[in-house]
Amino acid sequence: MEYKDYYKIMALARDASQDEVKRAYRKLARKFHPDVSKEPDAETKFKELGEAYEVLKDPEKRAAYDQLGANWKAGQEFRPPPNWDEGFEFKGGGFTNDDAGAAYSDFFEQLFGQAGVHFGGKHQQGFHSRGQDSHAKIHIDLEDSFHGTTRNINLSAPNMDTQGHVQVKHRSLNIKIPKGIKPGQHVRLTGQGNPGAGKGQAGDLILEIAFHPHPFYRVVENDIMLDLPVTPWEAALGAKIKVPTPEGSVDLKIPPNSRQGSKLRLKGRGLPTKVPGDFFVVLQIALPSADTEKAKAVYQDMQAQLAFNPRHLLGV
Repeated sequence: MEYKDYYKIMALARDASQDEVKRAYRKLARKFHPDVSKEPDAETKFKELGEAYEVLKDPEKRAAYDQLGANWKAGQEFRPPPNWDEGFEFKGGGFTNDDAGAAYSDFFEQLFGQAGVHFGGKHQQGFHSRGQDSHAKIHIDLEDSFHGTTRNINLSAPNMDTQGHVQVKHRSLNIKIPKGIKPGQHVRLTGQGNPGAGKGQAGDLILEIAFHPHPFYRVVENDIMLDLPVTPWEAALGAKIKVPTPEGSVDLKIPPNSRQGSKLRLKGRGLPTKVPGDFFVVLQIALPSADTEKAKAVYQDMQAQLAFNPRHLLGV
């Protein structure tokens, strides 16, 4: 996926005001509109211009885009940094484009169409009106869901100054993480959203929960998966071994003649949701290296003694 330098496309400095963004768009839109332009690549440039303007005209999208940094070059291979959108506040409750039929680049869709960032939402009218809810994504550890905890989080929100420049304001909050929460669920903080108009009450802050990647475990719905390395003899002969879980190690019996990829279930030891999930151990048979004469002799003996052809089902 190629990085899009929206400022370069619109011939703008990164500190351009919102009025300068609008003026640049009007000028370039007239120049490259396919109905009037004689430029050979006018249609392509007009589409790129529309995508750049879609981002830079909106203070929230622009602030999120700016968070990626200024060191990327147009056309450079790009992947969004992990958790790039964490702790960034946005108004409204769903991603919306001004032009629902527009075809945007993979770069745009990766950032604003699939990253879980929320944009849009209409301002409420009236002198006294409730403030808009704001949305942000935060990451917690898997263990936080097992025990519940209080976390201090840092949030960033775009704001327009009196000169029309987009600035980012930061704040810190202590939040309670309830036991049993899982990825995709939300924590609502009443009155921590955008201020209301007049005497209207503030909106709420809605935090979407995601989990940090864990070195051992994977979360699937309410269940937890662990890839467990076992020796060939443990898989073939059976064994009793200790297995780590988020609540401490347990003794697990490996049945004889277990195969690669076999799943063993520990019921009720998954996420502690209202209906607790399960903990699945997925067996991964690890082969010792034949890096010594003794190890080679063991493999040669197995080759001579065991009539084993793992490819017999292939007819070869």
